Amino acid sequence: MSTPNPHSDTQPVEGARRSRWSRRPAEGTPAAAARVRRRSKQRRRLGNVAGLMAGLVLTGALYSVVAPGALAAPEGSESSAEAAGRELYERSCISCHGENLEGVPNRGPSLIGVGEAAVYFQVHTGRMPLVRQDAQAPDKPAVFSDEEIDQLMAYVQANGGGPTLPSGDLRDGDLAAGGELFRLNCASCHNFVGEGGALSSGKYAPSLEDANDLEIYTAMLTGPENMPVFGDNQLTPEDKRSIINYIQTVTDMPDPGGAGIGRIGPVGEGVVIWVVGISALMFGIFWMGSKA
Repeated sequence: MSTPNPHSDTQPVEGARRSRWSRRPAEGTPAAAARVRRRSKQRRRLGNVAGLMAGLVLTGALYSVVAPGALAAPEGSESSAEAAGRELYERSCISCHGENLEGVPNRGPSLIGVGEAAVYFQVHTGRMPLVRQDAQAPDKPAVFSDEEIDQLMAYVQANGGGPTLPSGDLRDGDLAAGGELFRLNCASCHNFVGEGGALSSGKYAPSLEDANDLEIYTAMLTGPENMPVFGDNQLTPEDKRSIINYIQTVTDMPDPGGAGIGRIGPVGEGVVIWVVGISALMFGIFWMGSKA
């Protein structure tokens, strides 16, 4: 008597299942169309992902080229002035402005984008390095020499970018137009003749009497402290030169009528007339009274 094999009935069924799953649907059938649609959708998804990745890579590459200071300069590519400026920066500036010019919270702002113009103004006028945190950095004799200032400017400009120093005669502007522009944009803080004046919160607009042409130009270009930035869209280079011509002309102008009395206008003159006139009048009264 033979014994039935338990696997003999299942093998044909499993083979039929495998052949049914492995067999491709015939062309033109709904199953074939669905298969084509699935593959087309997958290809579109892969294409979208590849396009997105290519766009991100291209955007990053463009940003690294356009953005100032986005990439550090390769080793060994610094000029001698930039290398010397780096040493000065690491010795005198890094504690407040950070290792990579990015600034330090509650100590010093970022120097990325300020350019050599801001470095010249702040360092040449002695405002930087800062001695202590006050309402405003005071004007004092410069700590660095002109050569060291040039080196600091080269380092910051190479690694942070920003406005550069102008060239040529900075007084080559229209005097009358400069006076009008000064009264419109500057006199509210610096007085009509550049004597300066008090501002809020312990700050003040400094006197322009001792400022040189380049300091005035870089101040307009970078906007230190409470001063607004007068870029070339607000004041053209010709406008800036006209303002400088006006300021230096007024500063160098003599006072043919006598003492300038601070050049603050009729207020100072009125005070002098009042004090001198009343004093002379009282002296005359007492003198006549003593004679009587």
